[in-house]
Amino acid sequence: MKKNILSLLALIIIAVSASAQKNKLKIETEYGTIVVMLYDNTPLNTNNMVKLAKEHYYDSTIFHRCIPKFVIQGGDSTSKHAKPGQMLGEGGLGYTVPAEINDSNYHKRGALGVARDNTPDKSGSACQFYIVVGKPFTDADLDKLTQRTGRVYTPAQRAVYKKDGGTPHLDGNYTVFGEVIEGMDIVDKIANEARDSHDRPNKDIRMLTVRMMKKKKRFILF
Repeated sequence: MKKNILSLLALIIIAVSASAQKNKLKIETEYGTIVVMLYDNTPLNTNNMVKLAKEHYYDSTIFHRCIPKFVIQGGDSTSKHAKPGQMLGEGGLGYTVPAEINDSNYHKRGALGVARDNTPDKSGSACQFYIVVGKPFTDADLDKLTQRTGRVYTPAQRAVYKKDGGTPHLDGNYTVFGEVIEGMDIVDKIANEARDSHDRPNKDIRMLTVRMMKKKKRFILF
C-alpha cells in the first residue's frame, strides 16, 4: 500500500502559477505585432507600464519620434489626437518614475527604455518609452565611451554591441526596463518611415492596442 501511495504521489501533477514568468506586452500596429518582455529588476518602471497597459492608456498613441539606427519613441499623452505636423514629446501624466539604472540592463538592439527630459535624478516619463534600433559599435568605439563616461562593458555586452548593435552612449543615463522578443522587423519598418524635421513620421503610426499577454500555467510532475 505504501509503495502504491508513493507511486501515485510520483504521478501527481500540480498546477502552479507562472508568477516567475516575465511580464510581456503585445503592441499591435498596422505593420504587425511587437512583443516586449519587461524586466523583473526594474519593478517601479515595469509595474507602471503594466498598470497603463491594463488601463488601455497606450491605445491609439503614436510613435512620434522615429530615427533609423537610433530609436523609435512613443506614448506621448497628447499624441492620440495630435494634428499633422504638431510637435510632440512633452506630453506626460503629471508624475515621473524613479530611475532604475543598473549595469545589467543596457541599450542593446531591441532594448526598451524610459524617455526623460533633464531630470537631475534621471527619473523618467510616466508614459513615454523608446525601443532601441541602434547600430553596431567597434571595440574602439566602446573604449572611447568608457574613457568618456567611466562605464565598463563586460565581454558579453561588447559582443552584443559589436554583433547586433545598440545605443551604448545612452547607458547609465536612461532606465532600460525590458526588451523586444518578437517583432524587431516591425520596429525597423517603423524606424525607416519618412519623417519631418522633428523626426515625427509623415504618417501617424499608431499603437492600435497594447495589452498584457496572459501568463501560462506551468505544470510540475513529481
